[in-house]
Amino acid sequence: MPIIAARMRFGHALLTAFACLVFSGAACAAEFASQVTRIVVPFAAGGGTDIISRTLAQEMAKEFGGAVIVENKPGAGTIIGTEYVARAEPDGHTLVMATFAHAVNPSLRAQLPYDTDKDFTPVALVARSFNIVVVNPNAGINSISGLIAAAKAKPDGINYGTFGPGTSAHLAGELFKELAQVKLTAVHYKGAAPAITDLLGGTIQVMFTTVASATSLIKAGKLKALAVTSTKRVTAFPDVPTVAEAGVPDYAAESWYGLFAPAKTPLATIALLNKAVDKSLHAPSFDKLVENEGLIMVGGAPEQLGTYVQGEEARWRKVVHDAAIKIE
Repeated sequence: MPIIAARMRFGHALLTAFACLVFSGAACAAEFASQVTRIVVPFAAGGGTDIISRTLAQEMAKEFGGAVIVENKPGAGTIIGTEYVARAEPDGHTLVMATFAHAVNPSLRAQLPYDTDKDFTPVALVARSFNIVVVNPNAGINSISGLIAAAKAKPDGINYGTFGPGTSAHLAGELFKELAQVKLTAVHYKGAAPAITDLLGGTIQVMFTTVASATSLIKAGKLKALAVTSTKRVTAFPDVPTVAEAGVPDYAAESWYGLFAPAKTPLATIALLNKAVDKSLHAPSFDKLVENEGLIMVGGAPEQLGTYVQGEEARWRKVVHDAAIKIE
């Protein structure tokens, strides 16, 4: 019976894909909307990825005229939720909101229960974001050149906080060390909040943190922004230079959010999902997230996400290798 059921499901998927190719987009959307679509977030509820995913789900539901919900499956550095989607039925109704971790986990971990490159089909690059280099105003460091000078003057005296090994805050710091040719000591925390607390208290001197975790403190004068990690200056902080501008050529470190489906999801279904995402990203509901989370909305063809993530995998593989970072 399981084999018969699997064949029936596969047959239905083929018919659905054929219908999408033959009939109008509206008919295809109506067929797709007859089932619930789930966006799996491999983090706990309440964080930036969760908020972005829920906003996207709300807007995609409007496009489909059906239910699009978020399921949180946190754990093991995003592996639990990601594996769940890799093993899901490839019908487009179970997706994962992948992030920075998706591209670096293959380098950080000796084994993964899925193949990052073969077990997923890209849907759309939802957004890119940047981190921001912040210091305690009382640290006496007022620029990136000042940070480099302090690190060279006291090779063991500058500590930077991270959200944990292999996170964007960690690898952004390791990339800085490599390109600026300085020594900084990573201090790992279980999230941004405790790291920020120690930065405010002077236990650590610098962080390559997220916009969401630092903006209010920067505006209140409790933290000083030295630079943004993006390739270009950003509208949220127009007077803050990029790290590259400020004295570390070729430096760039981005976070990102991309929607993936299981491998072998029909191309017509991917096209339908991609179109819904692309339209959703122009909704006014994303305007506040652009400001609060430092997002740069992207969209575009599925291939754009695939190419982007392959580039990120290669770039961070070198950083991870050079810094000898491993997570067991």
